[in-house]
Amino acid sequence: MAAITTSADVLSSNLTIRNFDPEISGRWDQFVQGQPTGSFFHLTGWKRVIEKTFSFRPYYYYVERDGQITAVAPLFLVENWVIGRCFHSVPFGVYGGICAVDEESRAKLLSHIKQLAIKEQVHYLELRERSTEVFPEFHLNSLYSTFTTTLSASPDANLKKLPRDTRYMIRKGEKAGLHVQHSLGQLDDFYPLFCLSLRRLGTPVFPKALFRNLIEEFSEKTDLMLVYSGSQPVAGVLSFYFRDAVLPYYAGANASAPGLAANNFMYWELMKDAIKKGFHTFDFGRSKKNTGAYGFKSQWNMTVEPLKYQVYLVRRKTVPNFSPVNPKFGMATKVWRKLPLGLTTRVGPRLVRWFP
Repeated sequence: MAAITTSADVLSSNLTIRNFDPEISGRWDQFVQGQPTGSFFHLTGWKRVIEKTFSFRPYYYYVERDGQITAVAPLFLVENWVIGRCFHSVPFGVYGGICAVDEESRAKLLSHIKQLAIKEQVHYLELRERSTEVFPEFHLNSLYSTFTTTLSASPDANLKKLPRDTRYMIRKGEKAGLHVQHSLGQLDDFYPLFCLSLRRLGTPVFPKALFRNLIEEFSEKTDLMLVYSGSQPVAGVLSFYFRDAVLPYYAGANASAPGLAANNFMYWELMKDAIKKGFHTFDFGRSKKNTGAYGFKSQWNMTVEPLKYQVYLVRRKTVPNFSPVNPKFGMATKVWRKLPLGLTTRVGPRLVRWFP
């Protein structure tokens, strides 16, 4: 195997592979914004947030041709006793993988990171590609699908597209007198709702620092909306803005929310707000098949797109499945749901980093 160079430039034809340098952050982000395969999670701000919150080691590379960026690959090295030693693109992101303008640039960068994975003797390399065909020597992980819809300029037109049952639940929330408030200063009210929801799902909660760091890094690209019943917050969602899309990403609700139809009301209000702000796409994000979240999103008449997550096996022999829906984690999930909220809130942030 040819030696891999990680501290110097690698030249192939008129393509040059370079290590990321903070000085090119602006150029990197401009490139991502202009590419159809670029995503919020390819931005350098996501790199800074993940580094600051979890201390994972970044391996970011880009390709240049004649001084112009033609491809980028964001990677993080994650190591723990549960998943082993792995490269992820990217941790805690719905989308990731290689973003390129042409196949030559993509192929060169793909070869580079495959060699890096072999050199570092990781167990596997995961690329969270959205729709790219499966690369040679990679294995498809088809566990997730993503949900999107195009927003019309008229709220009434969007409402008519929704199934009758969903419209009924939205009206139920309106009749209950629910109202929303948008403010990044609501984090202290949002986080307890988020902790409740994650415990109910049997999933370790993210640290509050993650949300502080996201708001600090993406203050112009982030929205925090809470649903109130009277003066009490009952549900909330932290959303990202990227190009013409709004991505509701982290959500939480308390025990009274289902009876008030707060979740349906919340996402409908977010759609209306996105229309007012000039966005044209509602990206509901990924969900695992055969889960409650998948079923809920299926009720919004959206386009369902199976995600093309891809895994390159190095030391590991089979495609990993560390999802909570894996039967191997069934007992742990059941136990987690029964633990005191204070305990899951304290311990969860230490565990969630094991499953990026």
